[in-house]
Amino acid sequence: MAFYSKGDHVWLAIKDVKDFNVPIGAVVKSVDGLGMLLTDDQGEERFVGGSSLSDVQSMHPSCICGVDDMIQLGELTEAAILRNLFIRYHGHKIYTHIGMVLVAVNPYQLYQIYGRQQIDMYSHQTDITELPPHVFSTAQHAFISMKRRLHNQSIIISGESGAGKTESTKLILRYLTVVGGQHTTLDQQILDANPILEAFGNAKTVRNDNSSRFGKYINIYFNRHAVIEGARIEQYLLEKSRIVNQMPDERNYHIFYRLLAGLSDKEKHKLHLTEAKDYHYLSQGNCFVCEGMDDAHEFLNIRRAMKVLMFSEEEHWTIFTLLAAILHLGNIRFQALIQDNMEACAILNDDSVESVAELLQIPSERIHEAFTSKSTYASGELIYSPIAEESAKHIRDAFVKGMYGRLFIWIVSKINASISKPAVDSQGCTSLGVLDIFGFENFNVNSFEQLCINYANEKLHSFFVDHVFKMEQAEYSREGLEWSAVDFVDNQEVIETLAKKPLNCFALMDEESRFPQGSDESFLQKITSQHGNSSCFVKSKSLSRASFGVVHFAGTIEYNVRGILDKNRDTFSADLVGLICESKMDFLFNMFAKEMAMGEETRKRSPTLSAQFRRSLDVLMKMLLSCEPSFVRCIKPNELKKPMIFDRYLCWQQLKYSGMLETVKIRRAGFAIRYTFEEFVNRYHIIMKDLKIPRMSHKEMSEALAKQLLLDVEWTIGHRMIFLKDHHGNLLERTRDSLLTNAVVVLQRATKRFLRHKKRQKQTCAAVLIQKIWKGYRDKKAYLQILKGITRLQAVLKSRLLSHKFKCVREEKRRAEQEKERRLEREKQEREHEAKMKKAQEDAAAQIQRMFSFITEEEETGAEAAEHKNALFGRTDAQEQRRDYSSSPLSLGASAVDGTSSLRVDQVNRSGIMSYSPRVFNGFGRVTQSRSSDLAITLTALILGLACQQGSTSEDEETVPRDEHDSEAISRAPEFVSPLRSPPKGPQGSMRWRTEQS
Repeated sequence: MAFYSKGDHVWLAIKDVKDFNVPIGAVVKSVDGLGMLLTDDQGEERFVGGSSLSDVQSMHPSCICGVDDMIQLGELTEAAILRNLFIRYHGHKIYTHIGMVLVAVNPYQLYQIYGRQQIDMYSHQTDITELPPHVFSTAQHAFISMKRRLHNQSIIISGESGAGKTESTKLILRYLTVVGGQHTTLDQQILDANPILEAFGNAKTVRNDNSSRFGKYINIYFNRHAVIEGARIEQYLLEKSRIVNQMPDERNYHIFYRLLAGLSDKEKHKLHLTEAKDYHYLSQGNCFVCEGMDDAHEFLNIRRAMKVLMFSEEEHWTIFTLLAAILHLGNIRFQALIQDNMEACAILNDDSVESVAELLQIPSERIHEAFTSKSTYASGELIYSPIAEESAKHIRDAFVKGMYGRLFIWIVSKINASISKPAVDSQGCTSLGVLDIFGFENFNVNSFEQLCINYANEKLHSFFVDHVFKMEQAEYSREGLEWSAVDFVDNQEVIETLAKKPLNCFALMDEESRFPQGSDESFLQKITSQHGNSSCFVKSKSLSRASFGVVHFAGTIEYNVRGILDKNRDTFSADLVGLICESKMDFLFNMFAKEMAMGEETRKRSPTLSAQFRRSLDVLMKMLLSCEPSFVRCIKPNELKKPMIFDRYLCWQQLKYSGMLETVKIRRAGFAIRYTFEEFVNRYHIIMKDLKIPRMSHKEMSEALAKQLLLDVEWTIGHRMIFLKDHHGNLLERTRDSLLTNAVVVLQRATKRFLRHKKRQKQTCAAVLIQKIWKGYRDKKAYLQILKGITRLQAVLKSRLLSHKFKCVREEKRRAEQEKERRLEREKQEREHEAKMKKAQEDAAAQIQRMFSFITEEEETGAEAAEHKNALFGRTDAQEQRRDYSSSPLSLGASAVDGTSSLRVDQVNRSGIMSYSPRVFNGFGRVTQSRSSDLAITLTALILGLACQQGSTSEDEETVPRDEHDSEAISRAPEFVSPLRSPPKGPQGSMRWRTEQS
């Protein structure tokens, strides 16, 4: 055909067995007379000719390469939106804007677009519309809006299971902790809460390997400077039934597999644990590993995160102990019995019971009793009755679900205690919340959990519809704008059927749950009779199916009612409460403290699980209504969980029920930005001043500014507000930022000049101060130098004085030592002298003895002896001269009496020899006394005196005679002390010898 040529892009209408008739994009490969050969977006070649040529339509140029914001599409059709996502997805661009609504397609692979460089790029960009769509741009938009308007913000992430909501939540939290954090422990604690919550609240399902089985709203609190002050996590409806039952190819919660993979052999031995395949609660789905997950490594991350969030080591081990006890409880097997014509049961494997008893510190017999019997009060007595095998399993599973559910609540509370701060309500503080709630679910078998999850998604979709469509169009009507209403799908009837009408589905469920005889079948009958005629309720085709259907905004879902009332009751029997009372584990006891404080009747009247969930959901919706919301719509591209596969039908379904086409229409036709006149003037008065707009009323000033600056007519004025398009707001913000930047530059210039002047003054003062300090330092240094010299001089003088003094002391010491030596020497000589004296005395005594012997012999020859003595002393002169020997050691006195000579020994030397009376000799040498004893005494005294004189002589002391007579006497004295010789033979020789000896 001539109308199309090779290379043209066209729309090709196709028919599908699923009534999927959205045209697909194609490229003309060749054209001939018969028709055209096309290659569609999925790579299939199609020949179109004849009547089928009417199925080919031209494609708008904006739909060929794709656009960042789908408002810019030239044609607003489902095909254009779907192809735009397809083109961008295959171009590795997974984010697309619809105004400020972000559409994110799960890539099933990790792109390198989430690093610190990208965070800095979006956080430092004033106009984020100039940057490519990104989850960071949504986070930055909410963060900037919070800072500018000081109003709480929220980011609502929605989509079905497996669309990537959890990953988007983690990326937004990481961005906020970087731009609003101060790199403190609190920032890391907020991030580390996620791996713990994922481990205990996420599991592998058929549609999602990391499916969130609970909802959470993370509220981050900022101070007036937009710095993180704290956070709080609210959790909603944990799927407790997954703990005891999993569908094929599904897993239990991640924590069980990570516990078994990460514990050491020693720790596993203490907890009596083995492998995952050995436990009933982990093997029902016959799936033990999850592709792309390393359970052992993730367990290390969990332990690290627990330490960061202030979990103690004891709490670590207590949590692991409870998880191990849950696994052992699942392995308890029962055997059916007949007891007293009644159904009964018994526990087969006591080893599992013993392990549970040891871990939970409960007596094993109490476990047997609680699981195999039921207690009732009758006439004031407690009666135990046996129960059937199925009832025993239900009791065991109820015990496990209650224990795990309360453990999860305790973990969330522990995390909140670490990250929450009390100063939330202080002036100027704002918050930014991130909602990550379960996606829309439709499994082969849907039960109570899916009904609650899908109801929550209905509420969120209603909030989106109200905010994007109802509230916006109502605002246009109130402001008197000319507006063509945009049709949209309203799900209000479904919400009323489920929870709003007086006899809604949840109300009937609660009513039936409180009846003792209430059953799943009776509930089905009541709900069918009450809502059977509703357009959003689908009756079961057969009673054997025991199910009913609800037409949700995302499609019709069939719910099985078997076990739905037990799940809704979620109560603990008195027997189980009593069993926990038997435990000695404080942690377990405290988890059930609330139930223990209740009576049996109080527990029965406690709110059902659906009532608690609806109440918490209402609180959440009120919180969201008080915030300015931002929306992230996550799209699941395929069911295979593989990258680069775009299932057009699956994506079209999600776009359809999420209202993306209507969203594009209303965002394109509507006004995304609106201000009251006062807010507009207050924010953009700097532009008005620059444009010289006169001061008028706020409305007139707003209109004048819009006319001067916004050249097109795509803005309007209402009664109280001015309405702008997205690009208008961006233009105003850029202009305002430019003027502020110029003003800041001027202010900086003036400030810098002022600061330089102040700095110059400070420098001058500092220079004077430095000079003063330098001069003082210099003078002080010179003074210290002089002082140092004086000190050295004093030291030298003192040294010399001390040296001289030391020499004197040393000389005195030397002299004292010499004196001491001389004294010692004298003492030595005196000792030697005394020894000599003693020896001389002994010798003298010996000579005296010999002399006595000689005198005895001479008595006979007295005359000869007298002559000999006269001759010996030489006293021939008649007259004797008296001499004084007082100064000499030997004093001899002489006197003349009647012409005779006499000798008196009146003093002996210093040794103390006693004096004797003088003996008188005549001039002729004869003795005047007749007795010979007198002569002996006289001679003895003389000899002793001479001996003493001889012994007293020393080297140091010398005795000098007074005159020649002393010299003569001393010269002769040795003859008396000389040794006695033997007398010669013969009379003459004997006489001569005696004379010599005398």
